[in-house]
Amino acid sequence: RPPSWLAGDGEVKLRMGDSGIAAEPPLTVDQMFKSAVERFGRYTALGWREGEQTKTLSYKEYYQACRTAAKSFLKLGLERYHGVGILGFNSAEWFISDIAAILAGGFAVGIYTTNSPEACQYVAENCKANIIVVENQKQLQKILQIQDKLPHLKAIIQYKDALKEKRPNLYTWADFMELGRDESDTQLDGIIATQKPNQCCTLIYTSGTTGQPKGVMLSHDNLTWTALSVGCHVRLTEATKSQEIVVSYLPLSHIAAQMVDIWVTMKVGGATYFAQPDALKGTLVNTMREVRPTAFMGVPRVWEKMQEKMKSTGAKSSTVRRKVAVWAKGVGLQTNLRKMNQYVTPVNYRLAKKLVFTKVRKALGLDRCTKCYTGAAPITKDTLEFFLSLDIPLYELYGMSESTGPHTISQSEAFRLTSCGKVIPGCETKIHSPDEEGNGEICFWGRHVFMGYLNMADKTKDALDDEGWLHSGDLGKHDENGFLFITGRIKELIITAGGENIPPVPIEDAVKEALPLVSNAMLIGDKRKFLAMLLTIKCQVNGDTGAPEDELTPEAIELCRKLGSSATRVSEIAGGRDRVIHAAIQDGINRVNENATSNAQRIQKWTILGQDFSIFGGELGPTMKLKRPVVMKMYKEQIEHFYKEVVTPSTPDNPMPSK
Repeated sequence: RPPSWLAGDGEVKLRMGDSGIAAEPPLTVDQMFKSAVERFGRYTALGWREGEQTKTLSYKEYYQACRTAAKSFLKLGLERYHGVGILGFNSAEWFISDIAAILAGGFAVGIYTTNSPEACQYVAENCKANIIVVENQKQLQKILQIQDKLPHLKAIIQYKDALKEKRPNLYTWADFMELGRDESDTQLDGIIATQKPNQCCTLIYTSGTTGQPKGVMLSHDNLTWTALSVGCHVRLTEATKSQEIVVSYLPLSHIAAQMVDIWVTMKVGGATYFAQPDALKGTLVNTMREVRPTAFMGVPRVWEKMQEKMKSTGAKSSTVRRKVAVWAKGVGLQTNLRKMNQYVTPVNYRLAKKLVFTKVRKALGLDRCTKCYTGAAPITKDTLEFFLSLDIPLYELYGMSESTGPHTISQSEAFRLTSCGKVIPGCETKIHSPDEEGNGEICFWGRHVFMGYLNMADKTKDALDDEGWLHSGDLGKHDENGFLFITGRIKELIITAGGENIPPVPIEDAVKEALPLVSNAMLIGDKRKFLAMLLTIKCQVNGDTGAPEDELTPEAIELCRKLGSSATRVSEIAGGRDRVIHAAIQDGINRVNENATSNAQRIQKWTILGQDFSIFGGELGPTMKLKRPVVMKMYKEQIEHFYKEVVTPSTPDNPMPSK
């Protein structure tokens, strides 16, 4: 049996500080929620669309609903320290199930909606789930397939759509809520009274690019304290002054969405509005325009998609409008780069704002949004500069599930392009064994550091050292002003046959910047004699499945035209079929190679794959992070081909880049 606290029922010593925010008294989830109800009881907590209507719950109603659901869970037999799995798109029922699981003494466990039945089984078994809450028939099917392999499972609840068939222990949301409505409060209050801030209440399963996912154990204090620290750092206003509004659409099984949408928002009495389930397939912008959030968190792919869409709209607009936009973007970028270094705002900025920036923000639903964030995966400088030029600075943040989400967050007055900002209050960063350039492993300390991995002592030992520092597995350095810059994952480092250590992300970003036609780039070269690269081309995405299609995006078609190619499909370009595009890409690669820090860092060979990477295809994780080991397996043949025969350099079929 692992150390007691890793079995789920134990307690940990909190990393309390002597003064300031690190010394704040610890709270349970119930205490934080109660205090929100006392202060913001009548304010809107949750909002969503039902047909043509907008429905809302106030903080008071929200807390009552969570208590009722908690009593229902207890009636269905939820045991202490057992999981409630939640499988579905963001909704009020998702939040209520999550918090009710915690109040009832269980664990809230989000399950990725993209999981296979086997992956769902692993999580449910690992957290000894007594109850699983699913969104609809599609998700229910996964659980029914594995039901008899889950000895702890007592009930399933479906929160959207009518049930297709009656089954024992399967409930609609309404029936489920009825179970606890008239139950006495005694049992629930008794359980809440025994909860401590240093006990586990939530499990986040890391999507683990390798091996089985690990259950990250987060305590009450991890959630409540991190919400406090983040709220202070990003200066959110409390509802009594002016209510913050957020849109919930990122996967809630991921810590970023839980932290922003549920906990930080609750801490300041904000309102969370739910997007439609097809948000990432195109409806998000409609929700944004309706809700007009005051703070918005996007993963890089969301910002890239907005950028692509605006570019393709731009490609269609009149010459005059295009010229005005180009001028304004020049002004926007210059103004913001100067602001970053504390200079005054030029006069032409006000004009540009009136003519262009205000309209762009309105079109994106960002006209009230003073805080736009990006995190969960690396974002390119090209995208950051594109939005900066439109006077929309994207504040990068950095952290991990194991640090309850954020560790560093950029701020309007503490902002450097491509930096992830400065550490949140009450936490510390240490660079472990730095090299001569100051690059080393980033380590975290603070009350946001997790308890450990459920029932995994060895893995916990790898992540937490003897002094309690969390080792992130990321490489990075600080500049002279304390801004953190990430250089890549230690695991992702390519160590060539010649012993050179090469972080792939900067080279991949440089290629994407040099070649706007390229959607994804992945560098290959671990234990190999030279570097090669897999490239994908920007294409349309199927609205229903999220699968990449053969058709190019309007922006990509426009780029092909400019180069003199008539291609409209990926299949016309892949594998070097289009001579013009092939030459243009080689040209871009050559430009990147000219800036390489050493010969070993030059890309010697490349190929264009037949389709783009996607969550659907398995190459990207739920937050659009590149799953390198998966890509290596899937495209093994193409990779082997790079290294098969060593033709004498610069024969026609192997053009070597000019030195």
